[in-house]
Amino acid sequence: MSDAAAVIEQTLADAELEWESPKPGTYVVTLPGTRKLSTTCQLIVGAHSLSVNAFVIRNPDENHEGVHRWLLERNTRLYGVSYAIDHLGDVYLVGRLPLAAVTPEELDRILGTVLENADGSFNHLLELGFAGAIKREYAWRTSRGESTRNLAAFTRLTGENRE
Repeated sequence: MSDAAAVIEQTLADAELEWESPKPGTYVVTLPGTRKLSTTCQLIVGAHSLSVNAFVIRNPDENHEGVHRWLLERNTRLYGVSYAIDHLGDVYLVGRLPLAAVTPEELDRILGTVLENADGSFNHLLELGFAGAIKREYAWRTSRGESTRNLAAFTRLTGENRE
């Protein structure tokens, strides 16, 4: 086992995170959240670097320019990872660290940045890229008398007054 792999396994165990290693040098970590509930982050130990990849949201339904602008502006404030989009338009956080930089403190900092920026920005990204779908879902639920509790974070879009 490489030094980086040993550091990763010990750090994940110490943090009591759920993780698995589907093959040597590859780790799939579940980061618990509050808005997104959980973020799956993949760590891959390569010959010279550690790759970090975490899914954030699927390709927005609308306002692509606004979403992409927000992502690019946000990238200027991130540490160790950046927002990126894949060929389908899905949004990820991606990064690469030299293996010599893989320490428990650095790994904790990177995973914290991933969690903060996947979970912390989740509702805002949904508002930017899925406002129409949120409004339609709210209207559909209220027309049937169904709960809108899981849409409470979007009262600015739905106009629902929560006191």
